[in-house]
Amino acid sequence: MLPTAGLSRSAVPKLDRPGPLRQRVYDTLLELIVTRTLPPGAHLVETELAGELGVSRQPVREALQRLNTEGWVDLRPAQGAFVHEPTEQEADQLLGVRSLLEAEAVRLAAARVDAQAVAVLEELCAAGERAVAVDDVDGPEGVVVLNARLHGMIRELAGNSVLIDLSAQVDRRVRWYYTPVARQRGKRSWLEHRELIAALAAGDAERAASVMHAHTEHTRRSYHERER
Repeated sequence: MLPTAGLSRSAVPKLDRPGPLRQRVYDTLLELIVTRTLPPGAHLVETELAGELGVSRQPVREALQRLNTEGWVDLRPAQGAFVHEPTEQEADQLLGVRSLLEAEAVRLAAARVDAQAVAVLEELCAAGERAVAVDDVDGPEGVVVLNARLHGMIRELAGNSVLIDLSAQVDRRVRWYYTPVARQRGKRSWLEHRELIAALAAGDAERAASVMHAHTEHTRRSYHERER
């Protein structure tokens, strides 16, 4: 079991942002889980988390209960709280749904994209390639963040609010599963992004959907083949 105390102090920010305290604690803990700063299996000790975050135990307890309800944290009787360890089946199902949503999003986006949007996507892709070159996986401008931005922009371009809402529900879990394979996917992932952008620029909806489906399936296979 991995203890909360294993966190470096620089990894846990003090909560100086505006908004309800319980929400800020929840958001911070969720981000630490999604980025795997708190890895699957980590023991979440209320007193230690409260000390690191500079808050009382109550908002931490409330956040852990909410995270438990949402499947991010497991509350074990007489043992405490632990970051959930996803099964292979859970990951496969989530990434399968993601593949369907992303393929439909890019199909819709192909009919709405313009030259300016293509230029922004190309800039994101170039930034991702630079991040790969310097092995920046999980920094604030690293591969994981840039990948999420690129896919998020495509979903916005789709212009379908229902699809956007559904995608938002799985987006954080996609990041959670993508982080451990981002380095493994490496340059190939961004070459696939280049191919995807080219299909969008050409307005070829079917080609874009086909490329996106293959791209997301590569990520799903990489997750199952990852080194544990």
